Amino acid sequence: MTKSKLLYIALAAATFSFSSCKKDFLEKNPTEKLTPEQTSTESLIRGLYAQMYQTGTGGTTGHDDFGQKGYDIYMDLLSGDVALEGVNYGWYETIANLSAPINFTTNPNYTPWRYYYAMIYSANSIIDKLGGNDAVPESKSDQYAYAQAKAVRGNSYFYLMNLYSPELYGTGSQKVLPLLTSSSQINQPKATAQEIFDVITSDLTQAVELLQGYSRSTKGEINQNVAKGMLAYAYAARGTNADWQKVADLTGQVISSGAFSLTTYSQAAGNLTIEKPANATGYWDWNYKVSNSDAGFNNIETASWMWGADIQVSTGLDLVSWWGQMDLFTYSYTWAGDPKGIDAGLYDLIPANDVRKKQFYAEADYLPLGKFFAPDLVVGGQRTITTDYLYMRIDEMYLLNAEANAQLGQDAKAIASLKALLAQRYQNAADYAYVNTLSGQDLINEIYLQTRIELWGEGKSYLALKRNKGTVTRGDNHLFHVGTPYKYNAGELTFEIPQAEVINNPNLNK
Repeated sequence: MTKSKLLYIALAAATFSFSSCKKDFLEKNPTEKLTPEQTSTESLIRGLYAQMYQTGTGGTTGHDDFGQKGYDIYMDLLSGDVALEGVNYGWYETIANLSAPINFTTNPNYTPWRYYYAMIYSANSIIDKLGGNDAVPESKSDQYAYAQAKAVRGNSYFYLMNLYSPELYGTGSQKVLPLLTSSSQINQPKATAQEIFDVITSDLTQAVELLQGYSRSTKGEINQNVAKGMLAYAYAARGTNADWQKVADLTGQVISSGAFSLTTYSQAAGNLTIEKPANATGYWDWNYKVSNSDAGFNNIETASWMWGADIQVSTGLDLVSWWGQMDLFTYSYTWAGDPKGIDAGLYDLIPANDVRKKQFYAEADYLPLGKFFAPDLVVGGQRTITTDYLYMRIDEMYLLNAEANAQLGQDAKAIASLKALLAQRYQNAADYAYVNTLSGQDLINEIYLQTRIELWGEGKSYLALKRNKGTVTRGDNHLFHVGTPYKYNAGELTFEIPQAEVINNPNLNK
């Protein structure tokens, strides 16, 4: 990093008025959970979704504690595809240097655990209110609420398995996590991977069934297609031949539903015009304009978005947010000296004529200036967050469909799905015609690479690393462990069960 950049950071640090910037120890009294005593099932469901983007839902006041998108950053950093390139404020340092996952006393081990189990508790409260695990509520409205709660519970266990089980499913016999299926349960022993996966697939299968005919009022809610996407991810994580067939079927159903269209060439990257004033000391002093307003991955109404959060002024998010941590054009950490860019090695693998190359700028710390940006494009400009959160898009279904068919040896089907995506990333079909020649493991490897490129910064690279049993080697723009290879099941890439659970749950290892 240049001396001028360091001077800039020092000045920013002197004027950047953050409250509670120091990392907090674990709260002894976690924030209040949702309970069945709240006024209605509808309010419980709204509260359940709000937990996904509210700050402090991991039980701390840390500036990395802001719901699902906060753990998307954790996973992106662990995958190695996102490089932390500054630690002036320290958030994510112990994730990036891989010390937190192997130290069960740290907040990063605790916050995802606390968050996902809080989501499970809230989902269990709704399930209990509507009759329990084996119920089918009578009214359609209750069925839809019940199904959404089941989907959230299954999806939460899915993420816990990815983050806390090195082998994901493995043989199924390894004891991994406490299994809570009622809000009245506490201090349960660790269940086996098979028992956890049985709940994941059962919950999500029932959600798919009960959400038939559900017409949601906002993309902030889970509908049948989203539940199918969740279930496809779960089956892919276990990865038997029967599972891969289910992944192919589920993703094929979502694609053929016609409810969503692929992210277009224009939407995939901003056409940025950059003015570099003579007195500029770096990219933080440049002036930016964009000619295609449909780009930026910032609008839930985008036709490819299946599920997200519609962030508004009333939501109350500011510097403690995903946008604050990832976007140069938001008043927060990337602007102030903790930039996060694409791994230099992965960047080099993107061909120059692939529109996704324009998402990143090597001369600007490999930042995603052309992928994620607040529309005004004022450096450090967005203070109150109004750019939306992305949880799932249809492009993921095409990639999972390609992966499943490749795993099944259905190369032609896999190539067709992959080419459908690549047709929106290149202007000339000849540039991606090479995929027609791929088969077997070479095709699987190519789909894995395209998944890493396409979904960079969206929290999905870590999931792909684990299910592909990959090895990650960090490029030279990382601050830590440059050139060191880590396998998917390395201790440094999977969290330990946190100290708080070990101390407070006497039945954990029974």
